[in-house]
Amino acid sequence: MTIEERLENMEKEMGRQKRRYRWLLGAILLLAGGLIIPAVFETTAFRARAQATGLAKIIRANGFILEDEDGNNRAVLYMARNGPCLSFHDKNGNSRAMLVVDEDGPGLSMTDEKGKPRVILSAYLDAPSLSLYDENAKNGARLVVNKSGPKLTLYDENGKARSILSVDINRTRLNMIDASDQFESLIDVSKTGASLSLDDTKSGKSFKAMEVESGPFLALSDNIWLARAMLGLSKDGPILQLLDEKGKLRFAAGRAATETPDGKTIAYPESSLILFGPDGKVIWSAIK
Repeated sequence: MTIEERLENMEKEMGRQKRRYRWLLGAILLLAGGLIIPAVFETTAFRARAQATGLAKIIRANGFILEDEDGNNRAVLYMARNGPCLSFHDKNGNSRAMLVVDEDGPGLSMTDEKGKPRVILSAYLDAPSLSLYDENAKNGARLVVNKSGPKLTLYDENGKARSILSVDINRTRLNMIDASDQFESLIDVSKTGASLSLDDTKSGKSFKAMEVESGPFLALSDNIWLARAMLGLSKDGPILQLLDEKGKLRFAAGRAATETPDGKTIAYPESSLILFGPDGKVIWSAIK
């Protein structure tokens, strides 16, 4: 169960408890007159016992209600089914902040004047998280830290994830998705190097835009997110590549590599210039 679902259940439970506390408060007021004198003697006796034993005052109850000068509930502390809950209300009686602690851990929710969640902070199990929402409770950001590392997700106005940044002990990743969920780009930086890939999620096609063992690189893409020009610097030297509209390599300058029909890779030095045909075969080269 997510923190949003837990807090929603707490909101419903709080409504039931508020109605119960109103009834209890009325009953207490009716009985107040008959309890004043015994309460005085009990309080005096309790103080005497506390002073004699060195114990402080202890008040035990299942709930407390804090009211303002107009009698409006401004804070409610009670014991819900899954754990204690503390709720704060504005002057109109709307719950604006709620702190709960259940079997999975603590959670804090803050809402706007319309009752829509704007901030949710939780420390459940091994994955604390922070979620931020706009006035429509859709567009926002979510930061989660689990055993593998932190992850930041950004959502658009329709509640769709558009950008995901994650970090673990092996790599740093950045995923970017378009509004139609058709195209996705992935930047992956690990100990062995960096790579940029572009995916067409509807057709299932994946394009490896560029991969370098180490060092910075720059990629320029067309209107369908296909990399067409790439400039990079690896430990073996700089390289410039130009690709056609099908993602085929057509031009390479600097350190380059070709593949033979039997699958062997041939690496060329930094001072190389190679032109490729549409079939991927070398049609002209200058290597020194």
